[in-house]
Formats: sequence, C-alpha cells, structure tokens
Amino acid sequence: MNQEAHPQTGQPVGLLVDNRPAVLPGPVTLRGRFGHIEKLTAAHAAPLWRSVKGHDHIWTYMPSYGPFADETDFAAWVAKRAALNDPYVYAIVDNAGQVAGILALMALRPEHRVCEIGHVIYAPAFQRTALATEAQYLIARYAFETLRYRRYEWKCDALNTASRKAAQRLGLTFEGIFRQHMIGRGRNRDSAWFSLLDSEWPARKANFERWLSPENFDAEGRQRLSLSAMNGIGE
Repeated sequence: MNQEAHPQTGQPVGLLVDNRPAVLPGPVTLRGRFGHIEKLTAAHAAPLWRSVKGHDHIWTYMPSYGPFADETDFAAWVAKRAALNDPYVYAIVDNAGQVAGILALMALRPEHRVCEIGHVIYAPAFQRTALATEAQYLIARYAFETLRYRRYEWKCDALNTASRKAAQRLGLTFEGIFRQHMIGRGRNRDSAWFSLLDSEWPARKANFERWLSPENFDAEGRQRLSLSAMNGIGE
C-alpha cells in the first residue's frame, strides 16, 4: 500500500492524487482493427436479436433481465438501455456491420475517478474472437486515457467461472469475494471483484496491443501467444 507520513501528525496516510473529477462517458465511436464500439441505440435491437436469439445461456448470470420472449420484448429492453446514462451502454459492431454484443461503463463515481465495466453480452458467434478482446481494449483505453478514471472495476457472479477467467486474462487483479452481495432473480449472489488501476494500465495496454497486432496471428487467424501468457496468467 502506497503511503506517506501526515505532514502535521506523522500518521500514515494515502498519497495525494489528482482529485479533479473524471469525465462521464459519451456517444463516441471507438475504432479498432476488427470492428468498433458505438453508442447503443434502438436501431441496434434487430441485428443484435438475430445474433443472440435462441441462446438463453448467455443471460443466466445477468441479475435482472433476459432471456427474452421475442424480438418485441428484446427491442423494448434495448430502447430502455439506450436511454440510460448509468450504465452507459455501447454496441460492439464488426467490420461487416454485424452487431456482436454490448458492454457498458457503469457504477460511475467521477468524483473518485472510479468506474466499472459491466453488462457484457457477447453473441455466441463472437465469443473468443479477436473482436471480443479488442472491444475490451477499446473501452478500457477510453476509460483511462480519455475519461481519466483511475480505478476500473469488474464484478461478476462468483459462480460465473467464464467471466472470472476473462477478467484475469484481460489483466485485472482478483480482489476477493463479496458474500451475499446481491439478490438476483430471487437467488443469492456472491460477487467476485476485480480491478485495474491507472498505474497498471500502460503495461496492460502494451500487452493488448501486442496481442492484437497482425504479427500475433498466423495465416489461419490463430494466436501465436495468448493474452493470458502476456499477463502472467496460466491458461
């Protein structure tokens, strides 16, 4: 823990930081090599529905929504999501124009420069693709470098092993389990907490960019070195 002596009392205290508030997320377009992120709108509902319909398992660990009965029900939910400022939801779109999923910056505390990445839904066809990783890189870079957040959180159901593995693969640090943190769908949820700090971002950013570079993929599009390995996490 970084600390220093209080100038008057000599007691240990935290280091002084830039306490100007962070900036709230906005309707930007974040472009990468495999696709881009843009503000979620009602127009994304139809193409996103085509990507996620029939895959009820992707909603299991969402505490209060999904799966949806039909496209009309789904479209109404997307329209409500698109109107929110927290969570501030973005659509992930590949280079062919297909909507691959959504993610959000949320639990925004600009006065403390803390935010969370959450409400991540990837259509099954886009899971474990380069775009899925690139989207995480683009939104984290935006949070740290443009919006000036200093702590970037990831929380998930402690039973959601896929989400926990993803957080660590992306370079976030496991901080522990918050027991009986929530009630979702009438069930207890213990939550696993992860974080990435602004001081850690330059190294993680370099690993993201190294992983995403064309040189890291062979002619069949297979990775040569995993992001987990780059971040010092076992597969």
